[in-house]
Amino acid sequence: MPINEQIKVPELMVIGPNGEQMGLKKLEDALTLSNYAGLDLVLMNAGGNPAVAKIMDYNKYKYERQKKQKEAQKRQRETNKEMKEYRLSTVIDIHDFETRRKNAASYLDKGHKIKGFIRFKGRQMAHPEIGRDVLLKFADALADYADIETEPKMEGRNMYIILAPKKDK
Repeated sequence: MPINEQIKVPELMVIGPNGEQMGLKKLEDALTLSNYAGLDLVLMNAGGNPAVAKIMDYNKYKYERQKKQKEAQKRQRETNKEMKEYRLSTVIDIHDFETRRKNAASYLDKGHKIKGFIRFKGRQMAHPEIGRDVLLKFADALADYADIETEPKMEGRNMYIILAPKKDK
């Protein structure tokens, strides 16, 4: 935003520091008014007819605008929780299972969702119930942290389950 001497518009609609309209002024008069008030003249709308400028403390305005932006980003991050995927196997080892469970638990504590999935290979397709048991065991191991949002579903060669963090925490 152009401020003070950066403004090149000859006539401006000037708004005072308290929000009152001061009318149509020449650029020199508006700059004199802003200097007299000890504030900056900020061009708010250059494309308008006439252009609109406001007398304000520009650094304070910039700071508050930055603060609002950061707050908006923080709220957006909270609403856009991620979904972390954990790939399991029908023949997963106990240690690997526990490692994935611990990682998933910490991720659920942060409020994110978990998607556990198994990709069946070759002859494993003949026994999808084994994969279902592994996924339900994974959900059961995370029962303190999560509720089942979607029961185990088969999709092509993959079976998945979605876990959402518990609401009562």
